[in-house]
Amino acid sequence: MKYLLVKIEKPEEINFILGQSHFIKTVEDIYETIKTTAPFMKFGIAFCEASGAALVRFAGNDDEMIEMAKKNAMNIACGHSFIIFMKEGFPINILNAIKNIPEVCGIFCASSNVVEVIVIESESGRGIAGVIDGVKTAGIENQADIEHRKEFLRKIGYKM
Repeated sequence: MKYLLVKIEKPEEINFILGQSHFIKTVEDIYETIKTTAPFMKFGIAFCEASGAALVRFAGNDDEMIEMAKKNAMNIACGHSFIIFMKEGFPINILNAIKNIPEVCGIFCASSNVVEVIVIESESGRGIAGVIDGVKTAGIENQADIEHRKEFLRKIGYKM
């Protein structure tokens, strides 16, 4: 058995969701869910099969996001994993809807940070053990940090 760190390759401003599912129809169901929940969003999806042909299945409505999803799915190459890249929207716009898709088992992360995927490879295949999402915590916020956080959320329209 060996451990690997697979860095998610993307531009700094692009958000993504990494998760695990269990059925070939994952790609179509995620596509339909995003289009229904956030029709304005540009996105690409890739899903790694865990058996049969073991292909990366893909869909989306933006060529750049689709190519990014396919490339990162091949780099991760863990059965039943999926990755969604998006622009003109954020994970918060679709995350609960994605989690409610019947074949979605769980979400490893939703982020725009630098992320490394911890992959374990054995004789029988590969699996995601977890993720490293962002930098090490530097401390506890003070009053100025609290005020900055609240102002930022209002500035980007997530609070009144």
